[in-house]
Amino acid sequence: MVAIVDYGVGNLFSLKSSFEMIGAETVVTSEKSVLEKADRIILPGVGAFEDAAKKLRESGLGDAVKAEAAKGKPVMGICLGMQLLFDKSFEYGEHKGLGLIKGEIRPIGDVIPKDLKIPHIGWNALHFGDKKHEIFKYLNEGDFVYFVHSYYAANCENAVIATAEYGAELTAAAAQGNVCGCQFHPEKSGEVGLNILKAFCEMEA
Repeated sequence: MVAIVDYGVGNLFSLKSSFEMIGAETVVTSEKSVLEKADRIILPGVGAFEDAAKKLRESGLGDAVKAEAAKGKPVMGICLGMQLLFDKSFEYGEHKGLGLIKGEIRPIGDVIPKDLKIPHIGWNALHFGDKKHEIFKYLNEGDFVYFVHSYYAANCENAVIATAEYGAELTAAAAQGNVCGCQFHPEKSGEVGLNILKAFCEMEA
C-alpha cells in the first residue's frame, strides 16, 4: 500500500488517481498509524516551504515520515515535498527541513539568466548522467516531465539522480538510500510520470 501524506498541503487526489491508474493500492492519510502500516510513502506539497514545514512539524507527520524512512521504507517527495526532504531552505528566510537528503533549497533566480521567467513552468527533458536510478528504469534519456517551481535543490551533488536544463542545470530529482524526490510532478507528466510511480512501487524496502 502507498500512503500519501495529507498535512494540508498538496495535490493529493490527482496523485491518488495516478497510482490507481497503475493498479497500486493507495490511501490519503494524516494518521501516523497508517504510515507505519504502508509499504511506501509519498510526501506531496505545493506552496511555501516555511508553511509546509510548520504543518509537518506541528502535526507530528514529519517525525513519522523520518521514522519510517529510518526503517528503510521507500519514501518519495514530490515538488515542495521533495524540497522538504532536504536539510534546509532559503525561501524567504532560512527554514529547517526533514534532513533526509543532504543539501539545501535555493532560488533558481540565483543561477539562471535574468531574462528567463520565474517560476520555471512547463515541460522539460530529464538527463540522468552516468547511472540511471531505479525510479527511472522505465524512462529514456530526454523524456519530458512537467515542472512548476521557483526554488531548486543545491549543494547536493552526491544525491542528484536527474537534472533539467533551464538556463542552468537544475536538480530535477535526488535520492539518498531509500529516500528520493522529484522536483517535477509525475502525476502531471503523462505516461512518463506513471512509469516513474510504477518504478517507485517496485523499489525494495
